[in-house]
This record gives sequence, C-alpha cells and structure tokens, in this order.
Amino acid sequence: MADQYAVIGLGRFGLSIANKLYESGQEVLGIDVNEERVEDSHPYVTHAVIADSTDSEALKSIGILNFDNVIVAIGNDIQASILSVLLLKELGVKKVIAKALNKLHGQVLKKVGADWVVFPERDMGIRVAHQLLSPNVLNFIEISKDYSVEEVKIPDRMVEKTLREIDLRAEYNISVIAIRHDNEINISPSPDEKIGYGDVLVIIGENRDLERFANLQ
Repeated sequence: MADQYAVIGLGRFGLSIANKLYESGQEVLGIDVNEERVEDSHPYVTHAVIADSTDSEALKSIGILNFDNVIVAIGNDIQASILSVLLLKELGVKKVIAKALNKLHGQVLKKVGADWVVFPERDMGIRVAHQLLSPNVLNFIEISKDYSVEEVKIPDRMVEKTLREIDLRAEYNISVIAIRHDNEINISPSPDEKIGYGDVLVIIGENRDLERFANLQ
C-alpha cells in the first residue's frame, strides 16, 4: 500500500522530491501559494492545491493530518518555512521534513519541531525520497540510472548468520562488497563471515533488487 506524502513548496527542490516519490508509486499532494507552480506540478504529483501553509485553517481544510509525511520545501521565505513547521507539529503531523537555507535556519526548524532537517542541492531531493521509501538504507551512491551502492541495516533474522547462509547473490541478485561494524569496515568479506547485531552491509546491484532487499523486515 502506498504511503501518503504532502510537499509544501513546489520550487526546484520540492518538485524534485515530489516527482521521485510519485514515480515510485506513492500518493503525493503538492501545495504552494503560487498558482502557476501548482498548475505546472500536475504531471509530477497525484494532486496539487493552492494553499497558504502559514494558515492553520487552510492546512486543516486540505486534510493535512491524513498524510504520513509532510515535506516543507519552501524556498527563500524563512519566516513562512518556520511558521509552517510549527503549525504542522501543533496540528499533530507525525513526521515533518524541512528544507533549511543555512545552519541557523536549520537550528530554528529543529527547535519548532522538525523531525528531519535537510540542506539540499538539487539532487538532494532524490536522496531524501530514496531514504523515505527505504528506511533501512543508511546511505547510497547512484552509479548509473539502474545500479547503485547502498549501506543497509541488517534485518534481525539475518543476525548471527554467515554470508554463505544468507546467500544474497542467489536470493536477491546483489553482492556484498563490505561489512561495517561501528567504525571498522571489512572489505571483500569471505563467505564464512558472520553478521553481528548492528552490522551494516555495503551492497551493490540493480536498483530494483536493492530496493527489494532494503525493505525486508
């Protein structure tokens, strides 16, 4: 079942993350005060509305509490960004991700309740969407359109098993290139290497195979 995301602010960053989520089959509501931006966003989101996110009644009227995650991607209006985050948390939104323009802005966003503050370049929208869709992925590097390297938390059911026993190449068509434990990393581990609690696998493969493994519970 698809999650529901609301993206407030449909500038470059907001539209980038909204489009990535939408392409991944999620339900995405785009929100902006600018009518032209809302109109332009329709091919990239499930729905789009004109609304002022600094108005609590406007947020209520669009059913903001129905969304699992709300991304505040407002551009240069720092006051609107901060007030939007504050209102969203006061209304009871569970997870608010906010774009910060600088360190001080980010600190204030944290103070008013933002659960996750990002300092994005354009490609950060894709990175945030990727991590939202696959919470077990700690980091990733896109090698090409179809292939990536990812750091993935180990599912509990694989703890204390060897790489030979879990056989990720046969089961998921992916390869383990390293195991990280705290600050130590084991490059090219042997098939008999046992995975401990809290270990992180560095894996490489096709994106669809990586996603399938990363979403294991």
